[in-house]
Amino acid sequence: MRTSRASCGGGKPVTLRVAVVGSGPGGSSAAEICAKAGFETYLIEKNLSNAKPCGGAIPLCMVSEFDLPGEIIDRRVRNMSMIAPSNHAVDISLTKQDEYIGMCRREVLDGFLRNRAASQGAHLVEGTFTALKRGTPYVLEYRDKEGNARSLKADIVIGADGFHSKIAKTIDAGDVPYAIAFQERIELPPEKMAYYEDRAEMYLGFDVSPDFYAWIFPKSNHVAVGTGTMSPNKDGIRRMQKALRERAGDKIAGGKIIKIEAHPLPERSRPRRVVDRVMLVGDAAGYVTKSSGEGIYFAAKSGRMAAQTIVEAAAGGKLPSEAQLGEYVRRWDRQYGLTYRVLSILQDVFYRSDATREAFVEMCADRDVQRLTFDSYLYKTVVPAGPFVQTKITLKTLGSLLRGNALSPTR
Repeated sequence: MRTSRASCGGGKPVTLRVAVVGSGPGGSSAAEICAKAGFETYLIEKNLSNAKPCGGAIPLCMVSEFDLPGEIIDRRVRNMSMIAPSNHAVDISLTKQDEYIGMCRREVLDGFLRNRAASQGAHLVEGTFTALKRGTPYVLEYRDKEGNARSLKADIVIGADGFHSKIAKTIDAGDVPYAIAFQERIELPPEKMAYYEDRAEMYLGFDVSPDFYAWIFPKSNHVAVGTGTMSPNKDGIRRMQKALRERAGDKIAGGKIIKIEAHPLPERSRPRRVVDRVMLVGDAAGYVTKSSGEGIYFAAKSGRMAAQTIVEAAAGGKLPSEAQLGEYVRRWDRQYGLTYRVLSILQDVFYRSDATREAFVEMCADRDVQRLTFDSYLYKTVVPAGPFVQTKITLKTLGSLLRGNALSPTR
């Protein structure tokens, strides 16, 4: 049953129109909910075969919560190697047989979510969004595949068009700092892929990432080898990638680079995420976590939350107000604000020098730390520990920091 709203002239009610710009996990998840609710939904994407550069790790809770089929997951990682600047490695393993970190290719994941939205009735529009004319209704202008100028009207607009969001610029959502994630997809022969069957690696060190960490994440027949940095300097990124390949050594030596990709990562949420009847989700809203750089789950979750807020606010055929749609942001901050603050503190404390990185890896050898970390990641909750465990973790953290001279401000 389609949800209607009264026309401006008081005539026959018409269906509420929602336009979503960007068909990544955030945009597709929003479009699916809106289409399922009976809204006239448009999902605009400049290239339906495009794949966003991404490490591609998703938490276990996303698989069940978003009903993802097993075939879109390339690898089920149950072992993680944390490798310190000194190359000291700590191996972390999930002990429960049904737990894993999913590794996906974004072209596969995004395609599935986009097609599912279309199966619910969302209209896929392949075109490059160019401008938003504000009013009642909004007018979205875009160019189709042939370069022809087109437009469509919408009552509500959802910006899911990434960090460099044109929708965000249109509503003056505010600027935020960003990092660059750069990675190479390297195809390995079967005998070398066997090592990465259910294993991922995180490398810490100023040589491979001065601000975050570097990674080797397994996919179908290749590994994603990448780094994150606040500096967009291309020569610096090349040096970091070279250092990462050298530290990985024979494990990836001789592999064939099949793709090189990069993308920006917002460092914090935008100051304004709902303006009038325009909403931002995913990277466009700034929903990437510090420390881990994770954004896929949070993009999909924010798209779903934004759409659910629209459905609630439009009950009875009303055109939602900014105040009603703003409830989405308030819910988001209540549910995930603590997670973002904790991870921001973790990055500030442990990623500021190689000494602190050594301390971090040392701390990760503790089973209680591992369990607390994995529970928080896999199920997206800040899991409280018992008083004894919490005291033990606190003392171990302080001890690791002191032994590694981590309190020194120098690198």
